[in-house]
Amino acid sequence: MFEWLKEPEAPPPQSRDDLEQAVINQLKSVYDPEIPVNIYDLGLIYGIVLNDAGTHVDIQMTLTAPGCPVAQTFPGEVERRVCELAQIETAKVELVWEPPWTRERMTEAALLELGMM
Repeated sequence: MFEWLKEPEAPPPQSRDDLEQAVINQLKSVYDPEIPVNIYDLGLIYGIVLNDAGTHVDIQMTLTAPGCPVAQTFPGEVERRVCELAQIETAKVELVWEPPWTRERMTEAALLELGMM
């Protein structure tokens, strides 16, 4: 068979670490509506668990305050954003309130951005 007639090879599946980093990068593209920092660096993400096939991700996250006006809609937005990744077919975000969010959960980058360092 001629080389130019071959079907292109599918890209190799991402390693679990690469896929988790891709999810984190996607989460870093979602910004808190009240604070100009992404939700990952803000420390709102408490857990990321990929299924064995790497096609579903469960995310535990919190909000800066229980009375946050986007509490009803924000988890769906995060799910949609993560599902934009080619390998992720489904995502489920669970809002958790324990432990409560504090500024100590923020990354140095977030603290610098907000002038808190």
